[in-house]
Amino acid sequence: MDTLPQVGQVEWIGVRPARRETVAVVESVDASPEAGLDGDRYGREGGKRQVTLIQAEHIEAVASMLGVDEVDPATLRRNIVVRGLNLVALKGKQFKVGDAVLEYTGLCHPCSHMEDALGPGGYNAMRGHGGITATVIDGGTISLGNSVGKVPAD
Repeated sequence: MDTLPQVGQVEWIGVRPARRETVAVVESVDASPEAGLDGDRYGREGGKRQVTLIQAEHIEAVASMLGVDEVDPATLRRNIVVRGLNLVALKGKQFKVGDAVLEYTGLCHPCSHMEDALGPGGYNAMRGHGGITATVIDGGTISLGNSVGKVPAD
C-alpha cells in the first residue's frame, strides 16, 4: 500500500478569490501553512481544504460521461490539475508539489453547484472523480510543469 513509484505533473493551477467568483488561472502560486494558496479563499491556517487537487484523467472521464469534448478545469473549482498520478493513493501521506509539501486530508466531493456548472447530470458525473483536499505542511512555489510525488518516509 505504501509503494507509489509514479510521479505526476502539474497541468493547471487556479485560485478562487471568493465564493462563486471567477477562478483566476495562474502559472504559479505560493503556498504556505498560514495562508494555503496565495489568493485562494480557503487560506485558513490549519484548514483541511487549503488546496484541492484533481486528476486530469478524471476530468476527461467526466467530459466523456457528459458527452462533451472537454471540461474547463476552472468550472470544477479545484486548485491544481495533476496528470499521471492516482491522487487517492496519497491517502495518509505527505507529498511534494513543486517546492511545497502538502498532506492528504480527504476526498473532495462534488457539490450541487456542479449541476449548474456542468449541466444536468454534472453532479453525478463528478461523483468519485472530485479529487482530493490537502493542507500545506511546508510552503513553497507551485508552478505549471512541476512534479507531484510522495514524500519518502524517514
